[in-house]
Amino acid sequence: MSAARDIYLIGCGDGDGASAGAGASAQTMGFKAWNLLRMAQLLLPVPPAFVIGTRYCLDPEARAQATKPDLWRSALQALEQSAGRVLGDSRHPLLLSVRSGAPVSMPGMMETLLNIGLCDATVAGLLRQTGNPRLVWDAYRRLVATYGEVVAGLPAQLFDDVRTALFGAQDERQLDFADLRLLTRRCLEAFAQAAGRPFPQTPSEQLAEAIEAVLASWTSAKACEYRRLNGIPDTIGTAVTVQCMVFGNAGGQSGAGVGFTRDPASGEPALWVDFLFDAQGEDVVSGRRSANGHDQLAAVLPDVWQQLSDAARRLEQAFGDMQDFEFTVQEGRLFMLQTRSGKRTPLAAARIALDLLEEGVISQGLALDRTAAIDRGALARTRLVAQTEGRFEPLTPLGRAATASHGIAVGEIALDEARAALRHGAGVPVVLVRRDAETGDLAALELAVGLLTQRGARTSHAAVVARQLGKVCLVGCSALEIDEGARTITAGGRSLHEGELLTLDGNDGAFYAGAGQVAIDYPEGLLARMMALRQSGA
Repeated sequence: MSAARDIYLIGCGDGDGASAGAGASAQTMGFKAWNLLRMAQLLLPVPPAFVIGTRYCLDPEARAQATKPDLWRSALQALEQSAGRVLGDSRHPLLLSVRSGAPVSMPGMMETLLNIGLCDATVAGLLRQTGNPRLVWDAYRRLVATYGEVVAGLPAQLFDDVRTALFGAQDERQLDFADLRLLTRRCLEAFAQAAGRPFPQTPSEQLAEAIEAVLASWTSAKACEYRRLNGIPDTIGTAVTVQCMVFGNAGGQSGAGVGFTRDPASGEPALWVDFLFDAQGEDVVSGRRSANGHDQLAAVLPDVWQQLSDAARRLEQAFGDMQDFEFTVQEGRLFMLQTRSGKRTPLAAARIALDLLEEGVISQGLALDRTAAIDRGALARTRLVAQTEGRFEPLTPLGRAATASHGIAVGEIALDEARAALRHGAGVPVVLVRRDAETGDLAALELAVGLLTQRGARTSHAAVVARQLGKVCLVGCSALEIDEGARTITAGGRSLHEGELLTLDGNDGAFYAGAGQVAIDYPEGLLARMMALRQSGA
């Protein structure tokens, strides 16, 4: 495919993993697609894809051009040939994911659509392909709900209400294919009523509208706020990656995960993975689901775990840094979907740079560059102590959650952005307490000293951003109850009102009523290693 049109192929049987021309770069095809290309060239298992370059995001005329099938028809045909399936074919349908990807990483700030290509006419073909009716109807209802939210601008709650009306509080993962078929049909009805038009049954129309929605998400409020906070220019735009679907929701030997090649909070050299069986990637990163750590994946699918460990080592060697990666397992087969340099705390940044230097992965100069801005104060570690009249006594936690970012946070409970802004403006520290760990809370999170959520994974996009901002973050406390009407939270048999003090202990995952006493210490061994590096480089 000619790079002159800024359309690129990845993994479509062209020998080196892509047909990107001399003009291909992270700037022209987006950082996510550029790294996808590099993974394909490393012969890691990457589903084939084509990429619509960043220049199509620059103005309304260019965005309109990107939605025209004439622009990407030949790229789609190459993708279909590589996959052995055809978009919209009733017997051998191709399903696609449509993802954003700017020249710099913006985790969770733009949109993704999965399962593009499913419609009434292709359901039977996917049933024949997979022999898995539950997978088919689960994928179809996911598409309708996500399409409604991202493309048609419908509230996500609309489809949650449809599910609740049919099945109450029952977890959707417990629904069988007949339940999911009924749910899909009711979602289709809800879509038509709320959107004022039927759900599109032409896969090429779905693809064109998905591309348009992903490009439009560049100007969403949360994306603009993230760029403002991080000094990212509005003019670089996002690319669109259109990729063959792989299915983590194909049963007990399937799932979706996000991982770091090292612990992003401490820098410990061990895989740090969240994984959900029988799920798609958005379940993990959206912040609306709690996910398991890696122990269950390693126990149930040891071969996949070994392949993932090997892939992590190869990624660090090739990219010269700790990586944050996304993957899917379909019926015991591993697929790598994304990699990027992982967001990390200053403590982790120092240890990772020093460890990679000792392992021979990076040079002394690069290690010096990566630690130049880190001083003793940046490596300060806070810990919680309990003291009563000179005696130290153990505190009693209200509950526990998964730690996404370490440290201690003490502040007033705030249940939304308005409250956080009000109290922050008065000079009062606040702890944001939310049901889900979602990137839509970015503005509120910036104002808070910590985040506590009822649902969500350590690797959800919101948790990644919290870690980058240096906020203490605890996610996925199933015992936590939030009553937004009464403006209260309940945990450990105790209710607290908004405005009462809460302490988060990101070191062990506990949280407490009131203000805990905080002590500070420093990693003297790590500081000594940094000093030795600087003296040797002087």
